[in-house]
Amino acid sequence: MLILYSLTLFLSATLLFTVEPMVGKMLLPRCGGTPSVWNACMVFFQMALLLGYGYTHVTTRLLGVRRQAAMHLIVILLPLMVLPVLFSADSNPPPEGNQSLWLLGQLTLVVGLPFFVLSTTAPLLQKWFAGLGHAASRDPYFLYSTSNAGSLLALLAYPFLIEPNIGLLSQSALWHVGYVLLAALIICCAVILWRHSQAAVSTNASAAATVAESPSAALTFGQRSKWILLAFVPSSLMLGATTHIATDIASAPLLWVLPLAIYLLTFILVFARKPPLPHSLMVTAMAFAVLLMPLLSLGIPLKFWMAVPAHLIVFFIIAMVCHGEMARTRPGAKYLTEFYFWMSLGGVLGGLFNSLVAPLVFSSVIEYPLMLVAACFLRPAGLASGQRKFSFADCAWLAGLVAATATCLWTALRWEGTNLFLTIALLYGVPGAICFSFKDRPLRFALGVAAVFLAVAYFSGAQSGNVLWKDRNFFGVNRVCLDADKKFHLLVNGNTIHGLQQMNPPSSEPTGYYCRSGPLGDIFETFSGPMLKRRVAVVGLGAGGMAVYARPEQRFTFYEIDPAVVAIARDPHLFTFLKDCRAPYDIVLGDARIKLADAPDREYDMILLDAFSSDSIPLHLLTQEAMGLYLRKLKADGAIVIQISNRYLELKPMLGKLAAANGLVCWSRADLDVSQEERKNGKHKSQYMVMAHRAGDLGGLAKNDRWSQVKPAGKVRVWTDDYSNILSVLRW
Repeated sequence: MLILYSLTLFLSATLLFTVEPMVGKMLLPRCGGTPSVWNACMVFFQMALLLGYGYTHVTTRLLGVRRQAAMHLIVILLPLMVLPVLFSADSNPPPEGNQSLWLLGQLTLVVGLPFFVLSTTAPLLQKWFAGLGHAASRDPYFLYSTSNAGSLLALLAYPFLIEPNIGLLSQSALWHVGYVLLAALIICCAVILWRHSQAAVSTNASAAATVAESPSAALTFGQRSKWILLAFVPSSLMLGATTHIATDIASAPLLWVLPLAIYLLTFILVFARKPPLPHSLMVTAMAFAVLLMPLLSLGIPLKFWMAVPAHLIVFFIIAMVCHGEMARTRPGAKYLTEFYFWMSLGGVLGGLFNSLVAPLVFSSVIEYPLMLVAACFLRPAGLASGQRKFSFADCAWLAGLVAATATCLWTALRWEGTNLFLTIALLYGVPGAICFSFKDRPLRFALGVAAVFLAVAYFSGAQSGNVLWKDRNFFGVNRVCLDADKKFHLLVNGNTIHGLQQMNPPSSEPTGYYCRSGPLGDIFETFSGPMLKRRVAVVGLGAGGMAVYARPEQRFTFYEIDPAVVAIARDPHLFTFLKDCRAPYDIVLGDARIKLADAPDREYDMILLDAFSSDSIPLHLLTQEAMGLYLRKLKADGAIVIQISNRYLELKPMLGKLAAANGLVCWSRADLDVSQEERKNGKHKSQYMVMAHRAGDLGGLAKNDRWSQVKPAGKVRVWTDDYSNILSVLRW
């Protein structure tokens, strides 16, 4: 009996958390590869989970477990009408408008019913098990750990086993088979429930009711509200950490599942019969962990293997504290389904806050630090002494903290050119130490952490110059800043500069990644005169810096997915590259994979890929399917140019293999030795690759000693829409 119920819960959770990254991967190429795709998917999954928990709570309460089980057998058969999970090939998001709503609509139509049914399994089978009279039925919450273990296994298996080896169509077919098996197991569980003696059910139900109806077990509005808040904060932090990691590296299943896997792991640990990590230890560790987060915002140069784990460890500790509080205060079996409902509601609200509310309310990504502050407020230390109320002493301590922070900030801003770590020690050390002394008083500690975050934000803003323009939408946060020397306008997407122009005095000379002395300058110098490329497609507009190289006899077509970027590039008060462009040009709004398909075949002499989301390149633009599209739109003697400059990914080996797989020759140049004087004049390090059918199509570029031919690496596998391996290209 226990084995059957555990196995059913395990399989249900495995299917539930396999379909999430599978569906996200299916949708990602349609929406430009932005991290917001996963956030929107997570909101949908959380809403479906809430509906499933609500259905379980209401139906078991109205019908009782035996009659409800009979009704549920009909419900579990309904998804068979819409399986397998596949999206229509001609269903694409609108180039303008709310893409989140389009995503939610598509998810509802394609995967809504099966996901809803799966979401009912965990609370429902625990409720059924509680009515069986088994020795463990009095406290069935341990089955929640079994369910989350299946979820965790599925999440880890997807990027390491499923995605690299099984195509999406095969994944969908196998998932269909798994659902049929699950339906059979649930039927078996229902049969056991029906065959169980009525006396045992009644005895167990009476015992559960006695526990639940005692004064100590009665639920209050405060308990319900606390469960919602304790679920809200980790849910929001999970999406915040995911967005932060995926924005700077790549939006891909591997980086989606890491925070979600940690999120599930915390449930497994806190709901275990004997939690391996004491709750008190996690509460103590949280005070140290939260104060690490401002340091990560101060520009400390960290490698991938340091930066990503730092965020994930802090998230793990906070989730352990919040979920540990929920586990510690969980009610008796009578209120099991209601407890899961309120917990799910908090998770949904956290997801909605990050995905829908925050982009509308905040012009920058402040929900991440805001939730860290909220977590400090929920930290249980000192609550027994009534330390949550605000007092005059709190005002005095906070005033002192603000004064100390302001003094350190004033000093730090005047230490121009001083070693970064000394500046950090001054700005962060003193306020951080004062803040840590508040750790046993939740409200004072939370407000102190908020003060430190504000100081760090002000310092970072002062270092990056004045903000001239800011916008946040589905594709991220774009800012146009005036640098500290008031010489350049900078286009910043996420944490990365994507274009700059000298405006004092005004100049249209190419800068940043596009300098004439860099690889792009070589490319346009080579493709001039008799080898001039007359029809040029540029994927990624940015500030419009590529337009500097356009000549009157050429025509440029810019493909840009973000309408905010188009508005920035067209505003001559911000950048004048497009205004000063010497050639006619077009701007096509939408994802390049979708919009390029509408262009005539053999239309372009050159295709330049310069699309980024913060520092990550959308992976769906670098797959075999994408290369096939580019080659169809390229003339026989044309060239494909790809900018691969970024902090975390070494893409050259994979792209070299991609070129060889398509019969192309490939050359690259890494311009990484940039002098201090060049940086002062606006030049950035850059790395480019050029591909063509024949070496002769590249002219003198193939003979330039600054360029080297890229040979295909033997162990590297070409990426496809079905397969990509971020681990193989990470710069550790």
